[in-house]
Amino acid sequence: MSDDPVYAVILDLVDSRTLDDRPAAQREVEQAFRETTDVTPVDPVHATVGDEFQVIYATLTDALVASTAAMLALPPTVQVRLGMGRGTVRTVGSGTSGPLQDGPAWWSARDAINETHRREDGRTSFLRSWFHASDDRHDTEERLVNAYFLSRDHVMARLTPRTRRIALGLVQGRTQAQIAATEGITPSAVSQSVQKSGVAAIVEGLRVLVGQER
Repeated sequence: MSDDPVYAVILDLVDSRTLDDRPAAQREVEQAFRETTDVTPVDPVHATVGDEFQVIYATLTDALVASTAAMLALPPTVQVRLGMGRGTVRTVGSGTSGPLQDGPAWWSARDAINETHRREDGRTSFLRSWFHASDDRHDTEERLVNAYFLSRDHVMARLTPRTRRIALGLVQGRTQAQIAATEGITPSAVSQSVQKSGVAAIVEGLRVLVGQER
């Protein structure tokens, strides 16, 4: 891979040992990260060891949009936690499933998912995501992204199946009228749901972070 920094993401299944259908959950995670948006990853999502997955994105925008959409697309019974790391990735060998990778991006992603676990076990049990920058653990990007993750994950934990679908539609760029038609409700009902559920914070916060504020 090149020397340009990328955004590496490590995922794992929440409470994987208690899932009724673990193979189905595995497939749902892979499908959500592959098909929910038109984002093209540098290295597509793939299962690694145990209940973990890995994926690499070229930009912060790609990583945030893809991960937010995928988490919204998953059924309520399947949750993932993630650690995102910024830095370089290098190939250090080859294995049966493809190239073996290492580098600061993966080290930071591992530290980040460990931090997600730590915080999830503390005062922020709703948290499912954390981000570390390999070159500076206190830079502005890291603080802003983690602030967004705290609010996003808190709202997402309280969403109903319908409000999750509404949020996903907005993240995908669909209009409220289009979402209303799909859901069989009025645009006004969609608008009220967006405001009351906190979906507006997920969608508008994402737009601000990726530079698409309106």
